[in-house]
Amino acid sequence: MVFTDHDITSALKQYFGFESFKGDQKKIVRSVLEQKNTFVIMPTGGGKSLCYQLPAMMMEGTAIIISPLIALMKNQVDSIRGYSQEDNIASFLNSSLNKTQMTDVKSEIVSGKTKMLFIAPETLTKDENIEFFQKTNISFVAVDEAHCISEWGHDFRPEYRRIRTMISAIGEDIPIIALTATATPKVQTDIVKSLEMIDPNIFISSFNRDNLFYEIRPKVNKDNAIKSIIQFIKTSKGKSGIIYVQSRKSTEEIAKVLNVNGIIAAAYHAGLDAKTRTTVQDDFLMEEVEVIVATIAFGMGIDKPDVRFVIHFDIPKSIENYYQETGRGGRDGLKGDCLAFYSYKDILKLEKFLRDKPVAERELSAQLMDEVIAYAENNSCRRKFLLHYFGEEYDDGNCGNMCDNCKYPKKKQEVKDEMRLALKVVELLNENYTIKILVEFVTGKSSKEMKSQRLEPIFLCDKLELFGAGAGKDELFWHTIFRQAVLNDLLFKEIEQYGILKLTDGGKNFIKHPESLLIPLNRDFTVKDDGEYDFGGGQSAALDNILVEMLKDLRKSEARKLKVQPWVIFSEPSLQDMATYYPISMEDMLQISGVSQGKAQKFAKPFIELISKYVEENDIDRPTEVVVKQVANKSRNKVTIIQSIDRKMPFDDIARNVEMTHDELLYELNNIVDGGTKININYYIKDKVDDDIIEEIFDYFKGSNTDSIDTAIRKLHEEDIGEEEVLLTRIKFVSEIAN
Repeated sequence: MVFTDHDITSALKQYFGFESFKGDQKKIVRSVLEQKNTFVIMPTGGGKSLCYQLPAMMMEGTAIIISPLIALMKNQVDSIRGYSQEDNIASFLNSSLNKTQMTDVKSEIVSGKTKMLFIAPETLTKDENIEFFQKTNISFVAVDEAHCISEWGHDFRPEYRRIRTMISAIGEDIPIIALTATATPKVQTDIVKSLEMIDPNIFISSFNRDNLFYEIRPKVNKDNAIKSIIQFIKTSKGKSGIIYVQSRKSTEEIAKVLNVNGIIAAAYHAGLDAKTRTTVQDDFLMEEVEVIVATIAFGMGIDKPDVRFVIHFDIPKSIENYYQETGRGGRDGLKGDCLAFYSYKDILKLEKFLRDKPVAERELSAQLMDEVIAYAENNSCRRKFLLHYFGEEYDDGNCGNMCDNCKYPKKKQEVKDEMRLALKVVELLNENYTIKILVEFVTGKSSKEMKSQRLEPIFLCDKLELFGAGAGKDELFWHTIFRQAVLNDLLFKEIEQYGILKLTDGGKNFIKHPESLLIPLNRDFTVKDDGEYDFGGGQSAALDNILVEMLKDLRKSEARKLKVQPWVIFSEPSLQDMATYYPISMEDMLQISGVSQGKAQKFAKPFIELISKYVEENDIDRPTEVVVKQVANKSRNKVTIIQSIDRKMPFDDIARNVEMTHDELLYELNNIVDGGTKININYYIKDKVDDDIIEEIFDYFKGSNTDSIDTAIRKLHEEDIGEEEVLLTRIKFVSEIAN
């Protein structure tokens, strides 16, 4: 049957009540109606569902929609039934149905009443279902969330790789429409290849979500990040939001802290029973719950248009994850805020999870995480970075200050000569290596990894003319240069060899005829940024930058008097807190993060005097302290840990008693000593860390300008000192020297 433009527009009004299409919707619908293989890449909220729902209503037979989640199927079916007088117009087949219900669904399909059937790939693989569909008039097959097909997609499931085989088993010449909200060029290639979509019509909408504000903040520590989140949510009272975390345990912990601080929150993760998960989802949709604290398990099946903020407490594993998850904010077209906390410690945790994975999977995940690091540390327009990742060119002048880097731009630096050097290194090494290796080469670092891989000509790198030619700059600088080369189309990443950098024609020309190039340098997240933070581009944290500098100067002069490192007196986050809440008494000072009774007595007096004078001279109206109330278990844990240490208990036993992992206990102990509490772990550390290693780590901290754990782990890792050794020795150092 041939459908005219009038037929399509009339059907849109008849079935869905809309007068007109958005973007490429009409072209996509026509492609499906003409039974062409169709590939749709459209961001979340762009109207992907209508692209298969409308042709399914207009065509003879039943459309099969392959969907990854039961919750997503239910939402889609409920939505479609809401537009129709007949509930049987759309149904689903999945494990939530009993045999009787499955029989009823199949009867409705046979009768011709069901136009859309939602099914998981796992259900489609069953022989009895394949046999049933062979006898059914199938109009087309839609593959929703098609990125799940690709190993490069963030929700890889083996059954998705078998979709082509299953469709072929059902019948020949069944047209396919594949839809996804996120697909890099690599993923696009994988999808088309796997589904054997011959000469498909491809429709790619812009990935730009211009109503979303993107921001990255350094995660100094867990408590500091939670405090920032509470401050933000309280300025957005009544607004719905999602907080993504990596672990199930963290969802529960953070949700509890939010609730005791007057924010209605609920945890969501795959470990909850089906009834609880459904209840949490429904409460969120019905606005009984303001904030969901969730793992990645939450979101794909939730269609809530008015999510006003998406916070990543832990940095996600890939840019695809990040884009998908932030895309759940502002689906109604109104402003949404996307805030992510980043620390190098989170990356180390993710790397730990990969240790037992096959080599190929480890390498793949490492490349994906490398992109996330680049995004977080990047000082250029975040929107441009994201869109470039998905193969879309974007003029950062169009951002409209809707990311933190554009709103608070950093000073740019001339890098013409350095860029030419970077491109010449790529050329010299035959366009055959990743950023990591290229940075090590240009800085003259003969890493163990380089030598163990015996990479040629890298293995003989000290004999090559450009080896170490950029040693005058650090690795962070050269990472920035290579990233900017990609963003400025001087280099590109080979799709089939992910991470390998190759020269563009523009890059080859730049080597011959270099031109002025100004770029902002990447942020170093091992050092706390003193800049003003902004939630959502509108609500600024009340950080007094002038006072911060005055407090730093005072700390420096006090450090000289006492002959200690400045951070030993008060940490950077403590100074930040002082410059936000203006403590003018000893009682006030004890409310500041990281200030214990002991620290206050030893160091606080001159700081209180300075702040009091500053407040008076500038007629400052001091804010009411935002005290983050903790759940009772947290304080009990601290007491239990300290008492257990006093009793010289083994750390594994302590961790078990407070329901922590060994690593979590080490970080918690570091938090405790950072708060000014002395802890004697000599009984434990003597069997775990050699005396010469302890001495080396002590020397590092005595000479370091920062107490950052991330920085210490990163720097000392180069000396073959492990993370546990650093964490244990830092506890000993801070207890003995700082407290």
